Amino acid sequence: MGWRLSILLLCVTLFSLACTSAREEDSIRMGLASAPITLDPRYATDATSERINRLLYQRLVAFDERSMPIPAIADWQRLSPRHYRVRLNQRAGRFFPGQRLDADDVIATYRYVLDRNNASPRRSGIIMIEEIVKVDDLTIDFMLSRADPLFPAYLTLDILPADLINSDHDFARNPVGSGPFSFDTWPLPGRLGLKRREDNRRFEFVEVKNPTVRVLKLLRGEIDMLQNDISPELIDYLQAQPGIGIERRDGSNFTYIGFNLRDPHTADPRLRRAIAHAIDRRAIIRHLMQGSARRAEALLPPEHWAGADTLKAYAYDPERASSLLREAGYSAANPLRLVYKTSSDPFRIRLATVIQSQLKAVGIEVELRSYDWGTFFGDIKAGNFQLYSLSWVGIRTPDIFNYVFASDSLPPSGANRGRYASEAVDRLLQQLEAADSLEQQAQLYHRIQQQLHADLPYLPLWYEGQVVASSPRISGYRLMRDGNYDGLEQVRVRQLQGTRDGQIAVAY
Repeated sequence: MGWRLSILLLCVTLFSLACTSAREEDSIRMGLASAPITLDPRYATDATSERINRLLYQRLVAFDERSMPIPAIADWQRLSPRHYRVRLNQRAGRFFPGQRLDADDVIATYRYVLDRNNASPRRSGIIMIEEIVKVDDLTIDFMLSRADPLFPAYLTLDILPADLINSDHDFARNPVGSGPFSFDTWPLPGRLGLKRREDNRRFEFVEVKNPTVRVLKLLRGEIDMLQNDISPELIDYLQAQPGIGIERRDGSNFTYIGFNLRDPHTADPRLRRAIAHAIDRRAIIRHLMQGSARRAEALLPPEHWAGADTLKAYAYDPERASSLLREAGYSAANPLRLVYKTSSDPFRIRLATVIQSQLKAVGIEVELRSYDWGTFFGDIKAGNFQLYSLSWVGIRTPDIFNYVFASDSLPPSGANRGRYASEAVDRLLQQLEAADSLEQQAQLYHRIQQQLHADLPYLPLWYEGQVVASSPRISGYRLMRDGNYDGLEQVRVRQLQGTRDGQIAVAY
């Protein structure tokens, strides 16, 4: 951290102890690196929207630590390999007073997503549903086109009210769910208000793109919490401040470099392997990320029931990288030049700059281009890139491989943004349809991950750790492995009683 930033942070910290912020004392404010794009869960694909929607809506199933499905608001029975009966339980909430979530809402939500004309990106995950039948107000039968022992794990759609679906309600800007939070206001794109149903406590989600500014706002009391998207230096600085709470835990969010397989350069597997051997992931994790990540070899973490924990890492080997480049026809007389796109987040730019330097050392000239989130994500979805880096967050079900790597899963109906096409992977994905046990599915997913590890449409980098920083008035927040905001259900506010000798006193 530069000396100017250190002085600035110190001044703000001292000032914050003597000032009172003009803010609603009954509200809790969370600083976000990027605002949600849409609060219609049928179309949300960005991480912030997904995390906010988890607070607003309920789902039929949840997951345990190994990402196996467990009941959330519904229990299920497997009546036959292609027939599942789902019954809503007492945890199913209400959309409005007097309007409880029921079977009609579940059926309307799933039928909407299944309708090809609606172009929901969630459709590919439930395409095996052939028919949905209402048994009674609390019970739904799902008839499948094929047997799938993991089917309950795909029942993760956020449930919307049927009457509003039928009237084309604007859920994107005026969400109505039955979750632990309800929508309050969204006056500006970067300022969203929710209310916790339990106690009517107001929560505000405030977009502050610059991480240093987010830290300053936390120290001044303008926001109460910030989670992730902060450099290790800023976290270390916050940890030294009186009253600021820091919590860390291992994470499962998968960070990777994506390649455009239709580009004449990055389509060459020798080039992708050269890049894999040129990047020293251990050094980046240790020195730049200060150990706050785990090296990754596959999209699913090794603790996942379908994780591949036996993949051999691409070792840091600059000589091997240079040799592969020569095999591909590149040399000093014919240098390789690539464009690497990333977001405008300062820490992401630093990471990309280190990778740029490591690639240059083996003879690859990289031009970095950073963009605001909307422009960057739009380019990635459109396939307008050679290299980019992103993270997948909150992945629970292994059908992600079909969504991301099947040759026909192109945007907007899928997320095969690099236009990867592999007959071997497509064949394995088809074989999954005939697997009649989770053990057989796990074996096939292992083979898929082995093929992806060899082909490198993605270069796995690491699973990033989770970290949250909170002001002295906040207590009870539970940090989740996948970085979701579910812990806000338990957050409480402590009453500050003043300061003495730099220590902040609180009352519960």
